Amino acid sequence: MNEYHELQYKEIDYTEVTDDQWRKVLTPEQYMATRHNMTERPFTEKHHDFKDKGKYQCVCCGNDLFKSSAKFNSGTGWPSFYTTISEGSVRMAPDYSEGMNRVEVVCRKCGAHLGHVFSDGPRPTGLRYCINSVALKFVEK
Repeated sequence: MNEYHELQYKEIDYTEVTDDQWRKVLTPEQYMATRHNMTERPFTEKHHDFKDKGKYQCVCCGNDLFKSSAKFNSGTGWPSFYTTISEGSVRMAPDYSEGMNRVEVVCRKCGAHLGHVFSDGPRPTGLRYCINSVALKFVEK
């Protein structure tokens, strides 16, 4: 089993995973987005227009995050969801970076930056979880 799989499937304390370990197991794009809160360019990654049935997991730890049935086309260039897969799958944090007042979406299991949530989504929640495609791993139904 390689180091990436060990990080995903072992019961470990993700706060103990070093920056060097994350660099080894993630692509440069995944690393910058999930570990350093960067945002990928819109319309550039595969999941923004992806329509297969299944679920989306955190690329860092395999935590279940979103169902494909909650995905919608927001026109923003990033995968968008109106709800999470379960109440405890993510946590929210205030984000005042870049002169904006936003709400960051973070993986509850490993602390990966996933994206942001906005209040301009569709019914029934009115939320739009705007998520970096590179932060997601898709698992077919």
